[in-house]
Amino acid sequence: MKKVEAIIRKSKFDEVKKALHQIEVNFFSYWDVTGVGNEKQGHVYRGISYSTSDIQRRYLVIVVSDDFLDRTVSTILETASTGNVGDGKIFISDVIDAYRIRTKENGHSGIN
Repeated sequence: MKKVEAIIRKSKFDEVKKALHQIEVNFFSYWDVTGVGNEKQGHVYRGISYSTSDIQRRYLVIVVSDDFLDRTVSTILETASTGNVGDGKIFISDVIDAYRIRTKENGHSGIN
């Protein structure tokens, strides 16, 4: 099993969520987060300069079986991309085990 952590633009979240459901990734958690990126320039709105160093994003955590990893990552890459700086990041790590609390199933059965 793998844990996929993705930091994406908030504006792309609904599109990513719909695309994940289409490939049968139906359970994941998400949070609104603020991060600091490499982009250091500010924006000017009505003569007032605003810093863009603090970036509002959505953080997704998805645990999938190994055979769902490639399609999960490629779906996020395709749907979350705008081609501009700040599209986000994806991190992948191993998951040793998973348990469904209600039924006490673990492993692959615990995440499906």
